[in-house]
Amino acid sequence: MTSTLPIITTHIKKIFFVSILVVGLGCKDKQQTASQLVSGYYEGFVKGDYEQIKSTLSDSLVTTEGDFTMPFSRESYYEKFKWDSVFRPVYRLKDIRIEDDVAIAEVVVNSPRLVFLKNSPMTCIYRFQFELGKIAQIDNLECPDAKWKLWEKRVNELVQWTKVHHPELDGFLNDLTMNGAQNYMKAIRLYESRPNSN
Repeated sequence: MTSTLPIITTHIKKIFFVSILVVGLGCKDKQQTASQLVSGYYEGFVKGDYEQIKSTLSDSLVTTEGDFTMPFSRESYYEKFKWDSVFRPVYRLKDIRIEDDVAIAEVVVNSPRLVFLKNSPMTCIYRFQFELGKIAQIDNLECPDAKWKLWEKRVNELVQWTKVHHPELDGFLNDLTMNGAQNYMKAIRLYESRPNSN
């Protein structure tokens, strides 16, 4: 009687090999998808295309910065996009790496607001978390080259000067709407064109 053991063993080896191949390809696809989502997200900001950004986002999105947490829907995140766009930022995605189902992105940004705050260009590290193949959370982990004391000094000078000389713009710092951003830029322009500015 011929043994069927070698045939079964060979069959099991084939199944095992195919399973490993499928899992390996699945992991590769997962990494590519995460990288593509993050790339698409920043590309949307560069092109000023909110529909592209929206297509990368989960139905609900959470952003964190230090102890500050902000929940958004896809629709409410549009307000943040409009606020951001007023400052005409230029984003450069320097690096993306995948670690345990999250993407870590190193991003360099330049903008007139950051120039005023003496922090342009600024590099920040973000962690992107995903749900059902979409971006569900963005955490600002650190901005290693940021000069926070200088940032705070410039903001305080601008806020105090605006309160005295242009009270109609007061409150721009905490107004995270497009109008608030426009007032922020107006305040910067007026401050920089004041007679005793250098």
